[in-house]
Amino acid sequence: MRACVIFNPAAKGQKAERFRKLLDTISKDCELKQTSAPGDARLLAARAVNEGFDTIFAAGGDGTLNEVLNGIADVPDGFDRARLGVLPLGTINVFARELGIPLDPAAAWDMLRHSVERRMDLPYIETSTTETRRFYFAQLAGAGLDARAIQLVNWPLKKKLGPLAYVVAGLKAMAESQPAITVSDGNNVTCGQLVLIGNGKLYGGTYRIFPDADFSDGYLDVCIFPKVNWLVLFRCGLAILCRGRLPEGSVVRLRTKSFTMTCKADIAFEVDGELAGQLPVNVRIQPGALRVLAK
Repeated sequence: MRACVIFNPAAKGQKAERFRKLLDTISKDCELKQTSAPGDARLLAARAVNEGFDTIFAAGGDGTLNEVLNGIADVPDGFDRARLGVLPLGTINVFARELGIPLDPAAAWDMLRHSVERRMDLPYIETSTTETRRFYFAQLAGAGLDARAIQLVNWPLKKKLGPLAYVVAGLKAMAESQPAITVSDGNNVTCGQLVLIGNGKLYGGTYRIFPDADFSDGYLDVCIFPKVNWLVLFRCGLAILCRGRLPEGSVVRLRTKSFTMTCKADIAFEVDGELAGQLPVNVRIQPGALRVLAK
């Protein structure tokens, strides 16, 4: 195995501090590649593939993971040439939780050194308003309220509140209008004010929003909320806390290999918790295209 670890040396938080104490240990097995600005992780990942690294570790949150994932995608046959490893240092770390990777950096590194390779489906969102752009995601994507909430979150809020920062931002976003998003897979057309797309089961941490999702079934699991208001959020939040899943009457579920999202208003979408672009988009999946290290 020829491996490298991509990380931000200026990352903040306790996990980042614990990770920095591991650098001497990690550097014995891997080459260290440091970022210095947003977008660097993507560039470094693409460069690592071209340099012949067959294993690329993303050390950071879900945003760093997504940059590295798309950096591998930037290289022809990148996913055949390199596999992905995840060292969770972020606020929520949904993908790492799904893979069973410990959230403590030292425990995560120890597990990854003895992990196995797993084949997973690789979903992506494609825009084509001016030029065609493709945004890959590992765990989840969304359009509507959740993307707007991400727009409203900043680092001081995340540092102070942790995952609750997204709840506060979501409440702020609720005060705004919620335009209708049209979802069509060629057979069904459904409208909703919030659309969530799952590759795995989890959303926002440990919440099983997509209970039937499977990383290797070749399908996207889509959760469409016809209405998003205070009553819906209360019912959904209560059901998740008490039963661990959404009340089925509040959402429309779709399992498909591809679909489109359109909206008359300017609506943003996110991939793995990072803002990416605006609707309209096509959403598709490449079965078994991603190789990842897992428990």
